[in-house]
Formats: sequence, structure tokens, C-alpha cells
Amino acid sequence: MFQSPIARNKAPKVDWRAYLVPENWARFMPADHATWDRLFERQMARHRGDFVHAFIGGIVRLGLQEPGIPRLERLSDRLEGQSGWRLVPVEGIVPDDAFFAMLADKRFPIGNFIRDGRHLDYLEEPDCFHDIFGHVPLLAYQPVADAMEAMGHLGQAACASGLGEEMSRLYWHTIEFGLAREEGRLKLWGAGLASSFGEAEHALVADLPRPRFTLKDAANTAYRSDRFQPLYFLSDSVEDSCALLGDLTLDDLASLGAGQAPRYAAEDERMAHI
Repeated sequence: MFQSPIARNKAPKVDWRAYLVPENWARFMPADHATWDRLFERQMARHRGDFVHAFIGGIVRLGLQEPGIPRLERLSDRLEGQSGWRLVPVEGIVPDDAFFAMLADKRFPIGNFIRDGRHLDYLEEPDCFHDIFGHVPLLAYQPVADAMEAMGHLGQAACASGLGEEMSRLYWHTIEFGLAREEGRLKLWGAGLASSFGEAEHALVADLPRPRFTLKDAANTAYRSDRFQPLYFLSDSVEDSCALLGDLTLDDLASLGAGQAPRYAAEDERMAHI
């Protein structure tokens, strides 16, 4: 009998609950809610037409247009009704194995803080605006939700098998910083782009490579975590990329990672110091 990719990618469970913290939503001050509102309004005013349709649909269905930092319990109830996922508060970035274990259990971690309102574009690590505004709308879209669950199972197995870097690259070039073609236009679907005012613009208009997304090329292309990306992968559609990611197995990943960096990445001077 054939097994699904999720069944073939099973790995020892990691206790991701050890990384949870109390939400304590009441500690957010009026200034914190004002920062959220400013960030939300700025992104929607400038980039509403640049998001893929499923992203805007998720904002509407989840009520994210309501003012103030969302309460995770309430937002989780709405999200669970759409795709079966829930949101969990964490102090900051969690280790890869715990992160992928969360995804495998259909839980998405939310940084339990918001950036300083005096520095809207500065982040040492992802805050609740990045995590909620950037990721959650598409978690309400079933193709993305299913791909994320599958990536959770595969990511755990990859971390345990020495393929964590290849897995991280696939996640980075799609879920975090992917572009997609929709209605003949470049559209934003990666959370790192959707939640960043400056990089969203950079990804759409800068003179840089936007190669067509393939699993092999993305798995062999390094990325930057300290500045704007020097290139962005362009998916034929969100659905196509999610289908590719959802069908991937550990054996597939090992094969992908055996390749070399694509020519446009290896020869691009902007990649030289990665």
C-alpha cells in the first residue's frame, strides 16, 4: 500500500509545548495597539493590490481588519474554523525542530511582543505583526495550510537526518519570501514580504533575479537573514508551489540537496558573501 508523504516523513516527536509562554494580552498598552494599527494600515494602503487574492480573503474571513493586536484565542477559534490550525504564543524564535513539530501539529507560533513604534521597520526577530499579519491570512487558505502541515512533518525528519538547511531554504524561498504570478502580475505571498513595507516594494520593483520556483533550485540557493534578499523565487501560483511542497518526501529532499547552486545564484555578486 502506498503511503502519503506525511506518513513517510514521520520523525520522533519534539515537545514543542516547552517553548510556549502565557499570552497575557492585557499587558499590551494603547501604544502597542496603535503600533499594530499603523503597521496594518500602512501595508494595506500601499500593498493591498500586491497581495495574492487568498491573502486578502484570509484577512477578511479572520476579521484581521479589526483594530488592535488580536487576541490569540479568539483569532485561533476563527482560524480553526477555516483550516483546523491554531496559534500559540512564544517568547521569540524557537529551534527548527520544535518549529517544525508545531507545524506538524497544526500550531503556528506567534512572537508574544510587538516592535517599538518609534522604529516601525526594525526587527531583531519576528514580532506578532510579522507572525499574524504575514502568516495567518494564508493559513486560512487550505492549500497553504495543508502544505505547512506537510512541511512540519518533513522538517522534523529533515532536522533529524542532517537535511535541515535544505528544508530551511525551501521554507524561506516560499512561505517567507515567495512571489507568485497571478492575473499576469507579480504578487506577494511570502510572510516576510507581506509584513515588510520596504522589502515588499523591493521585491516587486528592484532590478534583481526572479527565477521561476523549482524545488531543486530553491533547495540549493542560499538566503540572507540580515538584509533584503538578493533574489526572489517566482511561483507559477501559490497552489502549484504548495502542491510541490506538500508532496515532497525525505528521499526527495536528500536528492534535491545533492545539486549545485543555480548559475544565477552562484555567479551573482550579491550572493558572494552568503
